[in-house]
Amino acid sequence: MTITAPALVGRAWSDIKVGESASVTRVCTPNDLIVFAHASGNFNPVHLPGESEQETGHAPVAPAMWCGSLFSAVFGNKLPGPGATYRYQDLRFHARVEIGDAVIATVTVREKLPGNLLVMDCRLEKENGTLVCTGMAEVCAPAVSIHTDGVSIPELTLVKRGKFSRLLDACRGIPPMPTAVAAPTDENSLGGAWEATKEGLIEPILVGPEATIREEAAKLGWDLAGVRIEPVSTAHDAPARCVSLVHEGRAEAVMKGNIHSDEVLRHVTKSDGGLRAGRRISHVFVLDIPGHEGLMLITDAAINILPDLMTKADIVQNAIDLAQAIGLKQPRVGVLSAVETINPAIPSTLDAAVLAKMADRGQIKGGLVDGPLAMDNAVDLEAARTKGIHSTVAGRADVLVAPNLEAGNMLAKQLVFLSQADTGGLVVGAKVPVMLTSRADDEHARLMSAALAVLYGHWRRTGTCLVPELG
Repeated sequence: MTITAPALVGRAWSDIKVGESASVTRVCTPNDLIVFAHASGNFNPVHLPGESEQETGHAPVAPAMWCGSLFSAVFGNKLPGPGATYRYQDLRFHARVEIGDAVIATVTVREKLPGNLLVMDCRLEKENGTLVCTGMAEVCAPAVSIHTDGVSIPELTLVKRGKFSRLLDACRGIPPMPTAVAAPTDENSLGGAWEATKEGLIEPILVGPEATIREEAAKLGWDLAGVRIEPVSTAHDAPARCVSLVHEGRAEAVMKGNIHSDEVLRHVTKSDGGLRAGRRISHVFVLDIPGHEGLMLITDAAINILPDLMTKADIVQNAIDLAQAIGLKQPRVGVLSAVETINPAIPSTLDAAVLAKMADRGQIKGGLVDGPLAMDNAVDLEAARTKGIHSTVAGRADVLVAPNLEAGNMLAKQLVFLSQADTGGLVVGAKVPVMLTSRADDEHARLMSAALAVLYGHWRRTGTCLVPELG
C-alpha cells in the first residue's frame, strides 16, 4: 500500500518576497517518537514510549531534532516548497514537547541573498502559546517553480500489539483459570505459563517430571511458591494426566508445554475419556496483523487435515463462537478457495457454497458466512468490487476458513513470519479451552493464547463477552 501526498508547488526564488511566512501544525504521537528513533539511531530512553516511564518515571519527551524536523516540512512542502534544500540552521530550544502536544512550526522570510538563498526565521510553539523553539535557517530555493501531482511513498506500518492488549485488559478482574500445563519442561513453555500466571490469567497446575520443572523454574527465577505440581514419570505421561485433571474438576483449561501437539491432541480427542463435547474439535489462530484494522481468525490450521463438509460446519461454528467471545458480535466468515466462483473441479468451492447456505438456513449460527472467496476478495474491498462480488463478507472477513490444514497452516505462518503478525491460538469445541501453542512460539504468543482461553471459557460459562465490540 502507498500513501499519496497532495499536489505541491515549489516557489521560484524570484517569486518569493521578504516577510512571507508559512506554517504547519502537527500533533506529537507515540509513533512519531518510535519512527524518529529508528530513522536517527537515537535510542535515548527518555524519548521512547514505555522505556521512559520505566527508566525515569516520567512520560517521554520528543527529541529536540524531531521538533527541528518540522521546519523541514514547511520548507519542503510550502515555502519555498518542492526543490528547496538546506544550507544552514541554528535553533535554540525553550520547552519540551510531549506526546499529545499540538505544535505549530512557522517560517518567515527575513532576507533574500544571491545564489537563490533565503534567510528564514523559525518559530515553534504549542497551540496554547508556549514557546518551544526559535532560530534561523538558510534555504536554497529553486530557480524555477516546481510542480508535483502528488508524491507517493510506501505506507509505514509499526508492529504493535494494541489489539491483543484490549483482550488482556478485558481479562482483568476474572479469577485466574485453573490450568493444567502439560510438560512445561523448558524455559519457553514454563516461561509462558509464568507470564500468564503473573498476568492473573491462569492458576497453573504444572504436570511433568518434577525435578525438571523445578530446575527450569530456578533458571527463570520462579520460586513456585504456592504452585501445584502434578509429578509424572516422563513428559509423555503429562497429557493424559492433564485430561484427568479436567474430569476431576481440578482444571478448567489445558496448556501444551514442551511436547508435541499430537501427543496432547491424542488424549484430548479420544472418544473414551477425552474432552469431546459433541462437536468436532478444531483449532483457531487469532492474529494481530500490522496494517489490518481488526483481529483476524484463521481456521483450521492444526488439527483437521482434510475436513469433509460436516466437519467444516463444526470448524466454522467453533470459530464463530471464539470470535464472539473476543468482541465480534456477528463475525464475518469467509470460506476460502482458489477462486470465488463455484467449480465442480475444485471441491472446496462446493463446500464453501453449501456452508454459506447452511448459515442462511440457521444450521450455522451467530455469524455471516459467505463463500467461495479467494484470499484477495475475502480481505480487500477493492478486489471484491473489481470482481463484482456483492456481499456483506467479501473484502471485510474477520474469520478465514481454509479448505484444508495445509492451506490454513501456510497462511497463518506466512502472516506471522513474513508480515510480523502477533498470534495466539486456541483449540475449541472441546469441554474446556486447550492452548495448543507451537514449541517455536514465544512467551507473548503463549500469553495471548491464555487470554483467549480465559475469554472463551467465560463466554461459554456465562454467554457474555467481556471485550468491547471490535467490529
